[in-house]
Amino acid sequence: MRKHSISINGHSTSFSLEDPFWNLLKGFAAKDQHSVARVVTRIDRERPEGTNLSSALRLYVLDRVLKEGAAQD
Repeated sequence: MRKHSISINGHSTSFSLEDPFWNLLKGFAAKDQHSVARVVTRIDRERPEGTNLSSALRLYVLDRVLKEGAAQD
C-alpha cells in the first residue's frame, strides 16, 4: 500500500491505495483522457458521506473493472 498526495479544489489531501488499484486508476484516467487529479476530484465530490476517499477510489476501480469486463462478454 502506498500513500498518494493530490490537490482537490485547491487543498492538498492524501489517500492510500494498493499498487494494483493505483495502476488501474491511472489507466482508467488515461483511457478517458483525464488527469488522475480530475478523476479523483470527481470521485471525492460524488462519494457518499461517511465513505473515506481511499475506499471510494477502490469502489470506483472495482466498478469500472466489472463494467468493462461485462461489456466484453
